Amino acid sequence: MDEGMDREDENEKREIGKFAVWSVSSAKPGNGVDLLRDSNLETYWQSDGAQPHLVNIQFQKKVRLQQLAIYVDYKHDESYTPNKISIRAGNSFHDLREIKQLDLTEPVGWVRVPLCPNDSIDFLRAFLIQLAVLSNHQNGRDTHIRQIKIYGPRQRPVISQHFEFTSEEFIMYSTVR
Repeated sequence: MDEGMDREDENEKREIGKFAVWSVSSAKPGNGVDLLRDSNLETYWQSDGAQPHLVNIQFQKKVRLQQLAIYVDYKHDESYTPNKISIRAGNSFHDLREIKQLDLTEPVGWVRVPLCPNDSIDFLRAFLIQLAVLSNHQNGRDTHIRQIKIYGPRQRPVISQHFEFTSEEFIMYSTVR
């Protein structure tokens, strides 16, 4: 696993993928959706069927989203590596709108995609994020994606915004774990 990815995002963002239900449009036997979240860069989800290949990330409630991170490896996967990806967001499958389109050129490693609609807003609110692989390198049919992480803003304790503790004893009990 790429530990540097987690450490860098630890202070400002938190990975919230564990709160979502993940599904894919298709998968080869033995290369299913669970491999997108197994924290192992040697495994991968492999689609099986016609493009676009879809990854759906659904939350039970509307969540604040900041960044999507995708691990792809052209050196290992060649024609299975995505080169055009559409990222869509919405409240359900019926109102998805494209928020980003990526053109990747032989990517190796984490591709980070900010989900904020513009610079004045720190996050996007949605129930559903969909990643659609529109095409692969070398006109490949099926795709490999090794990992996906989705980040939201780190929640700050509300009490710390209103009070400042000065004694060590109070500071010790200022947050709930």
